[in-house]
Amino acid sequence: MEENQTMVTEFILLGFGLGLKIHIVLFGLFSLFYTITLLGNGIILGLICLDPRLHTPMYFFLSHLAIVDIAYVCNMVPQILVNLLDPTKPISFARCVTQTFLFLTFGHIECLLLVMMSYDRYVAICHPLRYTVIMNWRLCIFLAITSWTCGSLLALVHVILIVRLPFCGPHEINHFFCEILSVLKLACADTRLNVVVIFTASVFILVGPLCLVLVSYTRILLAILRIGSGEGRRKAFSTCSSHLCVVGLFFGSAIITYMAPKSRHPEEQQKIIFLFYTFFNPTMNPLIYSLRNAEVKGALRRALCKEILSHL
Repeated sequence: MEENQTMVTEFILLGFGLGLKIHIVLFGLFSLFYTITLLGNGIILGLICLDPRLHTPMYFFLSHLAIVDIAYVCNMVPQILVNLLDPTKPISFARCVTQTFLFLTFGHIECLLLVMMSYDRYVAICHPLRYTVIMNWRLCIFLAITSWTCGSLLALVHVILIVRLPFCGPHEINHFFCEILSVLKLACADTRLNVVVIFTASVFILVGPLCLVLVSYTRILLAILRIGSGEGRRKAFSTCSSHLCVVGLFFGSAIITYMAPKSRHPEEQQKIIFLFYTFFNPTMNPLIYSLRNAEVKGALRRALCKEILSHL
């Protein structure tokens, strides 16, 4: 096994398999999304760090979500852009495995953070008088550490199971990054254990958290219906519906990718789903969770005014 595995020193990412002109257009489009994602999440992270009014549990979890989104796109997008300009440029075995590990780590962490954020909103709306007692800083820090630890350890399990496999050719990955299922197709050994672990982990990290999120938002919606003020009910419902849209799209596409029968979802369709992961979620999260928020808008105005006054 070790002799065969050393035969693989690099892989070729087939990417999108389109013409040069289309690749240039996609390079510009993806670069724009990449820049917007970094700016949006960077602004949110900066505002939360600098404005004391945003030092609350809600924005504590939002800051972690922003960090995850920034790290996620920095792991994925540069390789996609390089592949668009030079489709034949190989990626080393070690770098490919590292990219797989980071992709899984940040994906797992985001799933768990979305659960923490839904629980935070549930406590804030359904138990407002006890919010500061329940969502104390000790609990928030514990939940954040748990998310990062569980996400990293679960990704490490997948990577260990990949590294033990022999790879003796072909060396072409039919994807634009080292996605775990695409990498497993190149292994010249039995990968049933890997597939079983992936499915089991998907139940733990996707189905379980999704159920918890739905329970939280169901109770939130029931509490909203009991709000006497029509304006308050409309505002709360608008916020929760936006959150549910992002959560539904994120978990839904992940469940389709890793739990649905593969024969029903061709590889090209899988690439489109992963483009959604790579660009849509990290770009929309700042808009949905933060920039539509009055407190964040106020923090942004205060920061801008302070910067203008400092130059006068």
